[in-house]
Amino acid sequence: MFLPQTYEAALVLMILSMLCWGSWPNTLKLCPDYRFQLFYWDFSVGMAVGALFWGWTAGSLGHDGPALWVDAAQMHLVPILYALCGGVVFNVANLLLVAAIELAGLAVAVPVGIGLALVIGAVSSYLIRPAGNPWLLFAGVALVTVAIVFDAAAYRRREAAAKAASTRGIVISLAAGLLMGCFYPFVARALKGLPGHAAPGPYAVNLFFTLGLVLSSIPAIPLLMAKPLDGKPPVAGSGYGRAPSSWHAAGVLGGAIWSTGGLANFVASSAHLVGPAVSYTIGQGATMVSACWGVFVWREFAGASRQARAYLVCMFVFFLLGLGAVAIAPLY
Repeated sequence: MFLPQTYEAALVLMILSMLCWGSWPNTLKLCPDYRFQLFYWDFSVGMAVGALFWGWTAGSLGHDGPALWVDAAQMHLVPILYALCGGVVFNVANLLLVAAIELAGLAVAVPVGIGLALVIGAVSSYLIRPAGNPWLLFAGVALVTVAIVFDAAAYRRREAAAKAASTRGIVISLAAGLLMGCFYPFVARALKGLPGHAAPGPYAVNLFFTLGLVLSSIPAIPLLMAKPLDGKPPVAGSGYGRAPSSWHAAGVLGGAIWSTGGLANFVASSAHLVGPAVSYTIGQGATMVSACWGVFVWREFAGASRQARAYLVCMFVFFLLGLGAVAIAPLY
């Protein structure tokens, strides 16, 4: 399998994960009027395609460890269960976060959900496997959290008639953030392995992580189709068959992009100098990447107020400072 041998190589993988995690939502924008519950069926397929593709290629080539299928076959049951649980927890958190955005808007769901996930994920992952200078790491986490708040403030200023967040929307945002922050420690624990046993590689862990996501989608998506949390009418399954093939392709592409970023993050976190806390925190810079897409490609802030644009500038400054602090934490 391919594993990074230098910190520079691991940093490239972490930046790749940030780009992928911040870019996959663009595929949903390619499917106007396509309910997210239907889109998520294709997203789950794309996750599986991505995990298998990279497992058969980068996970089975090179001389840094056993090939994917050999590694997966010799994994102990406990790391497998951790990886499966990580996939289930992430899947539920991702579905809840989208529902929270529909209910409460970006101005609430993003800082509450992603901000809470960033803090919980970084702290708990560091406790499982300490790596990097903790002062630089957690100073960077604080700066990134401030940047997320500025990002939310910019969206609130852009939406002059923004609706007030309901208590239900805030509660779902909190639940999404809590679960989103908890999925990565399961992955970190799976990568750590068991005492006296060889630690599994990131490609095998990613395979079982994806399996957990796909299996949990089977009951979760129909449930959200029948009882959407955003208050909209139930989603008819017939809408999936009527959707254009380009929409299905976009969903599969979105899942493959997230899978590529997720695997890059898992591989980077397995490097000795990096650790899961650093890798996860840099990956959560995806919020800045999403904002870049919205500002420069989708022109979401065309005609926005001066104060909204000022908040965006502050967001980028704090993100760059925070990610810079986290990036150099393993070196000191």
